[in-house]
Amino acid sequence: MRQIGIATCLAISLFLGQAIAADQAQKAEIADSKAEVLEEKAAPDGSKVLPTPAQLISKLQVQAVDPIGEEPLDGVITCLARSIYWEARGKGDTGMEAVANVVMNRVGHEGFPNTICGVVKQGHEQGACQFSWWCDGRSDDAKEDESYAIAKEIARKALNRQLKDRTGGALYFHHRRVVPDWSKAYIRTVEIGEFIFYKPAGGQAK
Repeated sequence: MRQIGIATCLAISLFLGQAIAADQAQKAEIADSKAEVLEEKAAPDGSKVLPTPAQLISKLQVQAVDPIGEEPLDGVITCLARSIYWEARGKGDTGMEAVANVVMNRVGHEGFPNTICGVVKQGHEQGACQFSWWCDGRSDDAKEDESYAIAKEIARKALNRQLKDRTGGALYFHHRRVVPDWSKAYIRTVEIGEFIFYKPAGGQAK
C-alpha cells in the first residue's frame, strides 16, 4: 500500500508539473503574440494608435517569456528585456527604464530599423553594434534572475505604452565615464544615474 501511495503522489506531482509548464508556455505564447502587435504600434506609422486593453501584456504573461534567460534573441520581449538587462543591470530601475526609452525611440525612426530586435542587433554584421553587449563575444544569457525579471517588467511597460520617456526623446546614450567622439554631434537631453542621453540636433540619426 505504501508503494502505491508513493507512486500515486509521484504521478500527481508529474501531472501538476506538466500542467504548470503548459500554462506558462501558453502565457509566453500570448505575450509574444501581443508584443508583435504592440511593436507595430510603436513604429511611426502606428504611433498614433494606442493599444486596446485586450492587446496589453500582463505581468504574469511577460514573466513567462524566457524564464531562465537563455532563449535565442529572436522575440520582441526577449530582445528588449535582454538589452535593458545588459546595458543597465545594477543601475536602478530608472536607468533601466531610460535604456528601454532609447530602444523604443529608435524603433522606426529614420536611420534605425523598424523592429526592436533590428534596433538591438543593428551593426552586428559590420562588427560595430549600436549596443555593445550584442557584439562583445560573450554569452548573452541573463545571469541574475531578479534583475532579468525587472528588465522584463520594464519591457512590458514600454511595449504597453505605460512607460514615461525619461530621456527627452533621446536616441543615444553613454556611460558618464567615457566621452565618445559622436557625443559632440548631438544635443544632450538629460543625465540619469550613470548615463548621459542625447538626440540629434535636426532630428536626423547619424
